[in-house]
Amino acid sequence: MNRKRLILSTGNSNKVEEIKYILKDLPIDVLSKDDLGFKDLEIEEDGKTLEENAIKKASILAKKVEDMVIADDSGLFVGYLNGAPGLHSARYAGDNSNDRANNIKLLNELKDVPLEKRDAYFRTVIALIGVDGKVTILTGECKGTIGFEPKGNKGFGYDPLFIVEGYDKTFGELGEEVKNKISHRAKALEKLREEIGKMVEDE
Repeated sequence: MNRKRLILSTGNSNKVEEIKYILKDLPIDVLSKDDLGFKDLEIEEDGKTLEENAIKKASILAKKVEDMVIADDSGLFVGYLNGAPGLHSARYAGDNSNDRANNIKLLNELKDVPLEKRDAYFRTVIALIGVDGKVTILTGECKGTIGFEPKGNKGFGYDPLFIVEGYDKTFGELGEEVKNKISHRAKALEKLREEIGKMVEDE
């Protein structure tokens, strides 16, 4: 029997490794769109919600392959900033911004704001499209606070600034092993693991 394949609509190597780790005990092969030669497949994320972006990215790739496909969109939502950076988390400091520039902008936006007003949460939305074309939406959230300076050199994105609720350390300090159990993406991926497990069992 041929092993099922799950194709990830991302070229982000950090994300690919994270997903492979969490799904490692399933009898499927996890591949990125780059592995299949779709490295140049750039999809404009012009949706008004994380859900719209995730579904769009998954749908376009699903038309090109005959496998299960997932795409995700994540954002950091800061209460004091009315939910910003939110949908624009990856490009907060501009279209060509990097993690460092985004972190600097966030710290500047929160300058002189006390800790009790720096509440935030990460949210991930995963769109899973089965071989039958059915779309399933899975979500995960992780609450925390935005720190006053970057701490820790592990992780990526806003990890060095995000102090996780109940841990008093940033994702940048906690490291991958802990993050892969408690993060927003980990929670969404746990739901994905259950969903794909059912799909594999049903066939």
